[in-house]
Amino acid sequence: MKSDTLYINGNIFTSDDDNPYVQAMAVKKGRIVWTGSDKQALTLKLAEDADTVIDLKGRRVIPGFVDCHMHAIMLADFAKQISVLPPEIYSIDELIEAVRRVRSNQEEGQWICGWGYDEGKLAENRAPNRHDLDKGCSDSPVVVQRSCTHIWSANSKALEMAGITKETPDPPGGRIGRDENGEPDGLLYETAFVLVQKLMPAKTEADMAKDVADLGEILVSQGVTTATELMEIGRMNFDNIYGKAIELGFKNRVSCYYIWRILKEEQELITGSPNLNGEGQIRVSGVKLTGDGSVAGRTAWCDVPYKPLPDEDGNIPEEPQYGMPVCTEEEIIEAREFCKENKCQLAIHCMGARAIDRAVNLTWQEEPWMDNPQIPSVRLEHVAMPTKEATKRSVKAGIAWATQPIFLYSEIESYQKNMEPERVGENYNIADWIEAGVRFAFSTDAPATSWATPSEPFANLKGAVTRKAWNGEDCGQRHKVDIETAIKLYTREAAPVAGFTDVGMLKEGFAADFIVLDRDLLSIPPEEIDQVKVEETWIGGEQVYCRK
Repeated sequence: MKSDTLYINGNIFTSDDDNPYVQAMAVKKGRIVWTGSDKQALTLKLAEDADTVIDLKGRRVIPGFVDCHMHAIMLADFAKQISVLPPEIYSIDELIEAVRRVRSNQEEGQWICGWGYDEGKLAENRAPNRHDLDKGCSDSPVVVQRSCTHIWSANSKALEMAGITKETPDPPGGRIGRDENGEPDGLLYETAFVLVQKLMPAKTEADMAKDVADLGEILVSQGVTTATELMEIGRMNFDNIYGKAIELGFKNRVSCYYIWRILKEEQELITGSPNLNGEGQIRVSGVKLTGDGSVAGRTAWCDVPYKPLPDEDGNIPEEPQYGMPVCTEEEIIEAREFCKENKCQLAIHCMGARAIDRAVNLTWQEEPWMDNPQIPSVRLEHVAMPTKEATKRSVKAGIAWATQPIFLYSEIESYQKNMEPERVGENYNIADWIEAGVRFAFSTDAPATSWATPSEPFANLKGAVTRKAWNGEDCGQRHKVDIETAIKLYTREAAPVAGFTDVGMLKEGFAADFIVLDRDLLSIPPEEIDQVKVEETWIGGEQVYCRK
């Protein structure tokens, strides 16, 4: 058997249930053409027929991670902003100092941006407001996004530029935070932050392509070989941006989804895409809607109210809070029909039970419309607390769920603050999903989570396997999974959810996308999973990263 490269003496986990553990594999033109033992390779004389033989030196090898829900362009941009997360920032006072430092190196009027704050991790145990940010800078606009990206904090200058005053009404699907006098406090929820965002200077496609190319170096160092672009808020052409990024050296595979709010006005972004459901490095795969918000922001639309929290005067609101829908049923139906007509995926953000029920009820009776039956027509994003009925219907319809173990792991403080204790550990009730036969996969939602390296896979895996938070808090032991299952959910199961049927397993006919680790991920204590480092990353049989 002629091959370009034969890899031997490996400790290879393939994510293929029919052949989960092998020692050797042969690759030709970027694809795996054989797997087996070293003894079989010797018997078949594969080394003699290979152009190159590489000794893996007994190291653990697994398929490259497929992050089926992340926001790569946003993540690439955030990498150049103030990171409001440990170990960089632990308090609002430190954030104020960081804003001051940035302002000292900028001209008056230039925007100052930050990302990642989580009130549960700040010493003051609250979100930064306009007055806090004004202390750092009052003559230039300042905006800081919460880790979930569903809430922004803006200083007085940014609010003034956006024309947000006491009289400004809440926009549909959003809310303007207000103090006891009704004045804007700087917090902008869901669609309300667009009032400020639309004023921010837009990066050019060339700027974004360079950012993405730089991000690619980070991703391959983390073992992420396939990324996703699950909606960017502004108008942009993913074919152009990622095409330019590839010219600059971006190696990752990527699957892109357009936000429906933009796409319905410019449908040619998908209908005219040369990469629509393609088979190349870039794939345009579908449409994304935001159905609700986040648990951490108390905007995920739930069927059980959030834990009552006192206001600044210590009063408990009389009305229970259930979160909020962000899009309408009509928008979901419009997007569904567009996806059916154009044979592309429909992705719906729905974290809370009510949002999940609505998304499932509007889609589960539709016949699957993707030409490739391995790719789900409908995928639900951030599923956290599904009802039994939604679970049953999703299984019957083949609706896939993309979920994020990193949320409970990194944001446990917010979950404990917003939910009754018995509910916290029953978020992401994975044991029930497995028993019911739900099709689901792991991902990170990077950068929309409270972690300094949000796309890093090993903390995510640790959260799934231990069901403990970063600080050791129990997150629901009933729902932990073994490491083999966790890897498969992050590789084999994630790939088709993102529109790829040729990656995610080290199996004959699949792309040779794999990573070599510095220790045996499958045998170390679960508490050490986040200490694992990637030594080598290979995409399509090409080494794209080697740890120094």
